[in-house]
Amino acid sequence: MYLSRLKKDDIIKNPSGGIFALKEKKAYIPFVDTKLKRLFNKIKQEYPFVDFCIWNTKWFNEFMRHQPFKFYTIIELDKDVAESVFYTLKDSGKQVFIEPDTETFDLYISGSDDVVILKHLISEAPLQEIEKITIPTIEKLLVDMIIDVRVYATQQSEVQFIYENAFAKYEINKNKMKRYAYRRNRENEVSNLTNLTLAKIE
Repeated sequence: MYLSRLKKDDIIKNPSGGIFALKEKKAYIPFVDTKLKRLFNKIKQEYPFVDFCIWNTKWFNEFMRHQPFKFYTIIELDKDVAESVFYTLKDSGKQVFIEPDTETFDLYISGSDDVVILKHLISEAPLQEIEKITIPTIEKLLVDMIIDVRVYATQQSEVQFIYENAFAKYEINKNKMKRYAYRRNRENEVSNLTNLTLAKIE
């Protein structure tokens, strides 16, 4: 009961079954600006029963050495409603693309501002809610970064640097990362990169 109370009060963490530790780092809570909130609420109002999350690639800037100046808004949602959401956003004047390939990125996205990219949400992906807005956890972002190389093109040259900064600054659940990486068939790659990162910063 005492351990449960400490965990509820956010004093200790429970990284795996039967293991407890003091929380030494803060939770990752990115800034969700008004623009993201409005876009999220618009979709939520139009499609109240759809599971989806929203985020912006500018969130990676705090971890990077070289700062990109082009950012994308990413909405991850059920595949069945992607086309409907696409037309809803397009009708409201948004530049929106569904799962763009490399050619589309090069021709229409890389040099544009205020682009919205729709991606299919992986089942059981780790998400969190900030101010009633559903966003990815840092564990999900770190795993996706080494898989979705088109969306994360500007981060590819700094993957190791981003991992080191993220793990040094924030509380990251390695088991959550491992489970999600397994669902994306990249468990070994993520585990190796995580172990390499921890060896450098600990």
